[in-house]
This record gives sequence, structure tokens and C-alpha cells, in this order.
Amino acid sequence: KGKGKGKKGKGKGKGKGKQEEKQWAPMTKLGRLVNDGKIQNLEEIYLHSLPIKEPEIIDHFYPPGSLKDEVLKIHPVQKMTSAGQTNRFVCYVLVGDTNGHIGLGSKCAKEVATAIRGGIIAAKLNLIPVRRGFWGNRIGLPHTVPMKVHGKCGSVRARLIPAPRGSGIVGSPVMKKMMAFAGISDCFTCSCGHTRTTANFAKATFEALKATYGYLTPDLWKPTNHCKSPFQEWSDWLSQSQKAAY
Repeated sequence: KGKGKGKKGKGKGKGKGKQEEKQWAPMTKLGRLVNDGKIQNLEEIYLHSLPIKEPEIIDHFYPPGSLKDEVLKIHPVQKMTSAGQTNRFVCYVLVGDTNGHIGLGSKCAKEVATAIRGGIIAAKLNLIPVRRGFWGNRIGLPHTVPMKVHGKCGSVRARLIPAPRGSGIVGSPVMKKMMAFAGISDCFTCSCGHTRTTANFAKATFEALKATYGYLTPDLWKPTNHCKSPFQEWSDWLSQSQKAAY
């Protein structure tokens, strides 16, 4: 006979997942402003370079189903311990709205499902705006990158070059996927290094897309109308609601 452990505790947890989702209780000042409707869109957050620490902030601006996510790569990693090897899985996830926003996140966990879930959260927190432009005349909607940009990670170098309308994405499948998620329809690409390492290749491309807003072009030389940061603008409201929370 066993030691009396039997099948106790097996029936716990049944039906737990069927409850409706909990109401979001924001932890950060930015979360409280977003939840209360004081911040209308993501661009206000990007304008003041406010760090996003809660994935629910991104979910608030995107109705369910509008932000697509895809697993780029899952690969096992091992660590040697005194008891033997411990296996874990690293998951790289891409999220995007195909309209100028893209995020890349990774998560390491013992189970694949947990790694994917964590990767999606990490990617949402890493969501960045992508600037789009024209190859020649400014006709129609922006379709390509506004200037030549490059990014690097490890030995991989990725370069994005503006292309005429109708060219499509000239690049590898990973590059095509990332450009589609960012909302860029035409682009020439050039890369060197060990691009077979999907993770580093994706990170290098992500760095290049991030650089599109880091370059000041002549059409942005107009004087900037500075406005208050949301934290400054709503400081009284934040202090009042803080006291109410306690």
C-alpha cells in the first residue's frame, strides 16, 4: 500500500477557467489614466516616451482580434545541474496590427504553452510605432520605409531600403512576416551574418524598424509645439484617485 496519498486533491481546480475574466485593476499611473479614458490613443504615450509596464494598456486600445500575434520560433535550451539536465523552451512571439505598430517578445519557460503566453505579453510591452513613407512621389498612402535604415543583433545585420510601389517585400519569409505585421507593403532588404539564427535576425529587423522614427527628416523641421506630459497634466487627478484607492 502507498502512504495514504491516494487520489486526494485530484478534483480541485475543475471549472476554474470558466469564470469570466477579472476586471483590470491598473497598477501604474499610466494604466490608471488609460483605464479612466484620460489618454485617447497610443500615440500620446509614444510622444512622451512613457514606459508601458502592463499589457492591458495595449489591449485597451485594440479591440479583440485586431492585434495579430504569431510564434516566430520555439527552441529548447538546457542547463546542467548536479541532478542532471533541466530543459526549458524559449519562445519568440511577434505581434502587430498591420498598420504601423509591431512588437517582438521572448519568454523562457518549462512548458511551451507558458512560454507562448509570456512571449505574447512581452511582445505587447515592446510594441513600437513604425514610420512609413514613399519611394518617389507622394501619391496615395505610405507604402514603404521612409529612408534606408539598418539594425543589428549578434552577427546579423539587417538593412531596409525603400522600394517602388508594387515591388512587394524582397526578403526572407521571416522578413516578409515582420513587414506584413508592421504594415509595410514594399521594401528591398539586405542582410549579412548568420541570418539562420531566427531570433537574432528578427531582433535586427525590429531594431531597423524602430530606427524609422529615430531619424529627423526635413519635413519634420517645423517648430515643435510642446505640450504637457499626461502625468503632469493629470497630476491632481492622479493624487486624488491615489488617496481614494487606499
